[in-house]
Amino acid sequence: MSCRPILKKFLHDYPSVNVRVEYRRSNLVYEDILHNSVDFGLVAFPVKVRQIEALPFRNDQLVLITHPQHPLAKRTEIELRELQGHKFIGFDPDIPTRKAVDHIFRENKLEIEPVMEFDNIETVKRAVEIDHGIAVVPLATVMQEGRQGSLAIVTFKGKEFTRPLAILHRKGRVLTPAMKKFIETLSLDLTEMRNALSTT
Repeated sequence: MSCRPILKKFLHDYPSVNVRVEYRRSNLVYEDILHNSVDFGLVAFPVKVRQIEALPFRNDQLVLITHPQHPLAKRTEIELRELQGHKFIGFDPDIPTRKAVDHIFRENKLEIEPVMEFDNIETVKRAVEIDHGIAVVPLATVMQEGRQGSLAIVTFKGKEFTRPLAILHRKGRVLTPAMKKFIETLSLDLTEMRNALSTT
């Protein structure tokens, strides 16, 4: 998910708190938690680790993003099978969200091979913005681009595909008031974000 708007709000409300955000592959997030290098982490598709507490956070809806002038951009929703034949941009094979998208494609008997693969959401978005292909990404990560009109967001008809998110921290660690406030800020209602998108 994109933390920029959330981080901006948190720093505005709590200017005395020192916050540092890093984007890391999920396996490195687990390592950082175990080594006490970070206070907590946010990961998709959490796995059980004996020394790590995983707090269920929310389920992110997966959506299609396209260039605003792409033929699919004019649609409000599409059937999953309609992705067939379009240039597809994916995450690297070891990224949890990529594994989930691959599973969705297999379940629906779609054979789609990415024309490009990247290890982070920001690069995927930039590639779609310059019309190199379409992509399936979590809705929360593209709300800003949707509002700005640099990406078109299309939902899937008849099914809602999601990815679970969890907040990680080392077991036994006491969360400070600042950490609790940051988690509270992270938990902003996505319904409000969707409403903001639909009114622009």
